[in-house]
Amino acid sequence: MTRAAYFDCPSGVSGDMILGALLDAGLPLDDLRAALSTLPLEGYTLAAESVRRGALGATRALVEVQREEPVQRRLRDVLGVIGASGLPDPVKKRAGAVFDRLAEAEAQVHRIAPDGVHFHEVGAIDAIVDVAGACAGLHLLGVREVYASPLPLGRGYVGTAHGPVPLPAPAVLELLARATAPTVPHEATVELVTPTGAAILTTLARFEQPRLRLERIGYGAGGREQPEPNVLRVWLGEREAAEMEGEQLLVLEANVDDMPAELFGHALERALAAGALDAWCTPVMMKKSRPAAMLSVLCRPTNRAALLGLLLRETSTFGVRVRDVTRYATPRETCQVETPFGAVQVKLKVLDGAVAGAAPEYEDCRRLAATRGVPLPQVYVAALAAAAPLLGAPAVMS
Repeated sequence: MTRAAYFDCPSGVSGDMILGALLDAGLPLDDLRAALSTLPLEGYTLAAESVRRGALGATRALVEVQREEPVQRRLRDVLGVIGASGLPDPVKKRAGAVFDRLAEAEAQVHRIAPDGVHFHEVGAIDAIVDVAGACAGLHLLGVREVYASPLPLGRGYVGTAHGPVPLPAPAVLELLARATAPTVPHEATVELVTPTGAAILTTLARFEQPRLRLERIGYGAGGREQPEPNVLRVWLGEREAAEMEGEQLLVLEANVDDMPAELFGHALERALAAGALDAWCTPVMMKKSRPAAMLSVLCRPTNRAALLGLLLRETSTFGVRVRDVTRYATPRETCQVETPFGAVQVKLKVLDGAVAGAAPEYEDCRRLAATRGVPLPQVYVAALAAAAPLLGAPAVMS
């Protein structure tokens, strides 16, 4: 059995709502305070209070900062705070990954390098406490897998250090797009999903509802009163680790024998950019003994129409076959390893709570090879060697 948490987000998500839900589900406040006290941060208090949101009782987590911070933190500053703490290594890795992901999203929005991002609101003490607290809370509760529901997105504007921005906030949209997270429309004209909440869930969670043997439910309160109960629910329970759940997907296929070879690569790249989970070509022999290629695209049912149209537009085929498939996929995590040539992101395969495989990110290796003037295989092998000590180790959420 594997302990899992499912975040049900009918009214959105924020960092303090996640903390409140975990505390309401049984996380001892004193244990959370003790874990966070190892962070080299001063001038804040963490409290919790029982409140009502509509007809529901909930716990509101309160991070109160006693003084204004004299500096704005960059990514390296935030990671330094987390790294210098006494938190368990899995918690440090997960919290660092949340801020890495948030920095990448902010950098894309502002068109700057990730380490050039000044975190402003989300680099403040309360955001560090929210992120580190969420990761530490899940660890203290023994949660090894995290899931989340679709996220509601409203409209309107919100004030930021850069001035007013439309809702959903640009960084939130970028985070959700990078995670291909499912969303649902909402009539609210206020911020329902904050950048901190989005960064936590898109880093920690898979956006699907697991089969759980439920044990406890926690309600985390938002700070705002609204017509419907402003709460985030966390469902805690056990999931059968040995029963890997299959996802129902589609394969779109087309046989092509009359198209220049270079156009196949273009079609595959367009398909992946349009939401395909995978895309590939297979040599085949068609009628009249003509050599050809079968172009295949793996996708979710929601992307069928877009990818079907793309294949018909971008290739010479007159028709596309569609068939149902079931994909069984292991959980995966990402971490950064250091090589003699620079840092490389590595994707980790997780089986039964332990790291069972590692795959360096190709684009990171290619970039370092070009920058350092060394062969690509040399960088790739160095990344594998740096990741080797992780094999067999507990996954960061264990």
